[in-house]
Amino acid sequence: MQAPTPGANGSALRLAVVGKGGVGKTTISATIARTLARRGRRVLVLDHDSMPGLSTSLGVQSADEPLLNAAMQQGEDRRYRFVEGLDPISAAQRFSIDGPEGIRVLQVGKSTIAGPDAVQASVNAFYEIVRHLEHAPQFSGWAIVGDLPAGGRQPGCGWTPYATHFLLVVEATWQSMLTARRIRRIADDIRPDARVSLVVSKAAGSADVERISGFLGMPVFGVVPLDDDVSSAERVGVPVFEQAPGSAALAAITSIAERLDGEQHEPAPARSCADRG
Repeated sequence: MQAPTPGANGSALRLAVVGKGGVGKTTISATIARTLARRGRRVLVLDHDSMPGLSTSLGVQSADEPLLNAAMQQGEDRRYRFVEGLDPISAAQRFSIDGPEGIRVLQVGKSTIAGPDAVQASVNAFYEIVRHLEHAPQFSGWAIVGDLPAGGRQPGCGWTPYATHFLLVVEATWQSMLTARRIRRIADDIRPDARVSLVVSKAAGSADVERISGFLGMPVFGVVPLDDDVSSAERVGVPVFEQAPGSAALAAITSIAERLDGEQHEPAPARSCADRG
């Protein structure tokens, strides 16, 4: 791996993109990652979701079998451990794949007809990796962007200790706003010194922005407008970057990424489910 390029202020961006399913988290995560890479950042994207999505939005091929399965073996006590010669960080380096703009992508492993047992080794490896990334010198100065599955279960159970900034993506539906309120409480609980920033997604106008901001009692970090170009890209399975480079949503997400790149992100100690009591 080549030497990383730090952000505008030399800081390390550690971002987890969270929210209800269907609000646009994956499109936003992928576009932020590609924008940061185009600005000279070294970027590691963490695909936390066992369902397909990020690969298409980012423009990479999802592996047929979870690559991280090869990183772990199950002992006689039924516990998974890294194979000889590997640890969490070396596994992240070996089993992450190349993405566009020089991005590296680490996938938790996609669910298959074989059921959860087929990805269990990969899930265990991914969990160990995300718990060790924050202070790993091999990724010092890198931008890390985590695309999380719907809801707050993963943040609440220790899957985002690397994150010093949660990007809370919300659309103007009751279900999305209620989910966002719950996720914000979880983020505040597990890591009270982390930032939580509100992104209004699929906004049809200023009324949507005001409704969401008022309900959550949060200022708005960024607004992504409702855009048919995004839907068109998703229908054909092509990244918005390639399908509609002039789209309004792409411009808005690019602006969010540029703002993130210029702000300070300091690491801080995380807390687990057990710590919350």
